[in-house]
Amino acid sequence: MHAARDLCAFVDASPSPWHAAYTLADRLVSKGFRRLELDAPEWDLAPGSWYVHRNGTVIAWRLREGPLRRFAVVGAHTDSPNLRLKPRAAYTSEGCLQLGVEVYGGALWNSWLDRDLGLAGVVFTEDGKAHPLRVHRPIARVSQLAIHLDRSVNTDGLKLNPQLHLSPTWGLARPGIDAAEALFGLLADAAGVDPKAVRSHDVSLYDLTPSTLGGMDESLIFAPRLDNLACSHAGLVAMEAAEVGRDDTCAVLACFDHEEVGSSSLDGADGTLLSVVLERIAAERGLTRSAWHASVASSLMLSADMAHAAHPNYGDKHEPRHKPLLGGGPVLKTNYNLRYGSSASTAAALRVLAASVGVTLQDFVTRTDIGCGSTIGPICASRLGMPVVDLGDPMLSMHSARECAAADDHPRLIALLNAHLTV
Repeated sequence: MHAARDLCAFVDASPSPWHAAYTLADRLVSKGFRRLELDAPEWDLAPGSWYVHRNGTVIAWRLREGPLRRFAVVGAHTDSPNLRLKPRAAYTSEGCLQLGVEVYGGALWNSWLDRDLGLAGVVFTEDGKAHPLRVHRPIARVSQLAIHLDRSVNTDGLKLNPQLHLSPTWGLARPGIDAAEALFGLLADAAGVDPKAVRSHDVSLYDLTPSTLGGMDESLIFAPRLDNLACSHAGLVAMEAAEVGRDDTCAVLACFDHEEVGSSSLDGADGTLLSVVLERIAAERGLTRSAWHASVASSLMLSADMAHAAHPNYGDKHEPRHKPLLGGGPVLKTNYNLRYGSSASTAAALRVLAASVGVTLQDFVTRTDIGCGSTIGPICASRLGMPVVDLGDPMLSMHSARECAAADDHPRLIALLNAHLTV
């Protein structure tokens, strides 16, 4: 259960993508990884362990002694669907202090109702510096309308308008209280800066309920943000242990922000960051541009993102012959309309890798009459020209404020990712 408990601690330390990246970086430094700056004109890249960190994204790698021929990459993401404060978030309504929020990603709106919520993210001050903050107490709550005022909610279903019905209450509108001033004071105090120096913020609400092992025998993980902090954590633990491997292979862990909103950003998988980092590694190790392209073509990325487990109450929502079970092991994800990056050749490679470490794979395809989600897999395959396979652990309640996975699946995913990084 150690891996599952460590995952719970990792999730609880990472209430926002910014915090997830800081947590990743701190763990890497504790294992001897050294930071490089993206704006440095040269990197003195001796064999060893290195990383770059920008905003909510961290890319780490291990260089070995031999000439660089290929990359073994694990990709994941640090962000999760949530409610994020608008730039001018504070206002009053019906005697209450309210927070204007934008829904980030494909959140299950109803899962955010009637929960004790904290605040986490960063503020930027006038000197351009980012200051992390966390208000780890029940500061806000999105209250559901009473059944007496919505008599048909249990028969007709809950209907929410995100502009009108998802704004949290965070206090009472008393005389003399300026809502905007009070919010900036709260954020500045949490970040340890002067409120007058704050120029912008990137702050999310998060559920305060701690991550925990649950079920009759603690076989389940109940936690927020398992999609996709579980895979970020698995990649981190796999990288921490990946001290040996082929001399010609550079092991890489890339944990991106913004996957849940399409990845088209400075720090997302659809940006140039990973390509730039890999090319700089190749250049610093003396590869010509032609050799760099050859190394990418010889590489493989495992795109690790959580998968849909068969739901015990909604079995008909799953493809009958592709129903991954909680506790059944990591899931190979396939979609021939290329919503996933897996191909027949990369799927075969993953099956060989899994067999080599005694990990049993499950298969997932979505029902033909239900649309399929996507991952960073096809994005990285097309942007880098690198073969990719998509996989992840099975879970329930994906994109809810609280999610569920099986404790036994997590160490199996770690073993599989570690085998890839040390192959």
